[in-house]
Amino acid sequence: MRVPFTKMEGAGNDYVYVDALRDRFPLERAPELARRWSDRHFGIGADGLIVLTNGQRAPLRMAMWNADGSRGAMCGNGLRCLAVLAAAHGHVRERRFPLETDAGVREVELLDGGLVRTAMGAVTCGEPLEVAVAGRNLHCFPGDAGNPHAVVFVDDVERTDVAVLGQALQSHTRFPGGVNVEFVQVDGPAALRQRTFERGSGETLACGTGAAVAALAARRSGRVHADVVDVRLRGGTLRVLLGGSSLAIEGPVRTVFAGEIELPE
Repeated sequence: MRVPFTKMEGAGNDYVYVDALRDRFPLERAPELARRWSDRHFGIGADGLIVLTNGQRAPLRMAMWNADGSRGAMCGNGLRCLAVLAAAHGHVRERRFPLETDAGVREVELLDGGLVRTAMGAVTCGEPLEVAVAGRNLHCFPGDAGNPHAVVFVDDVERTDVAVLGQALQSHTRFPGGVNVEFVQVDGPAALRQRTFERGSGETLACGTGAAVAALAARRSGRVHADVVDVRLRGGTLRVLLGGSSLAIEGPVRTVFAGEIELPE
């Protein structure tokens, strides 16, 4: 059995996409295939696997798995890419439509210039915690955007040991289920620079939910004051819209390539 797939990226956050509405796909094997296909040496290479299926609370649904095969509830960049795929495959005709995720239904909108916006639902940011990891005391702002986050403000993201600190926080008692860790540098009155260690995937070039929580933490802590904040990531820039009734992110989407892959025995 050969499975058609599309590799897409949003600000460098790349996933393997399968349209299970159009092509046969063994959904029960998704965790295993996410691990195999995400491998950047022996697979397709990605931050994880995202499958388009029928929804219950919306016509279309995003099911996602991280690179280690664990299930992910929400991915802002993945959702933006899936919106483009759904339109390209003729499943929707509107430019604005709902997509179901494990974290709830999110509205997406196809904008001009190859940009896609998605509402992020309920995004929260709590009071800072002091946690001791890897011989350091870190002040983390815990947050949630359908998945758990910890925002750490630093003076220089490029000099921060993202791999060591991010991995150390995965086993901290404050975050028993693991956590996406954002290391964030204030880069201007309405701009942040961010690197993210994602649970189940390691450092990625971008994280949409992380950018949303980071922008919210920056504004609530008085580090920025704007309603629109540009979050500069290693794979591109995401714009976080804080002023509406629902926080949203927007940014670019690109199809890298499409192909078919043989299912392993």
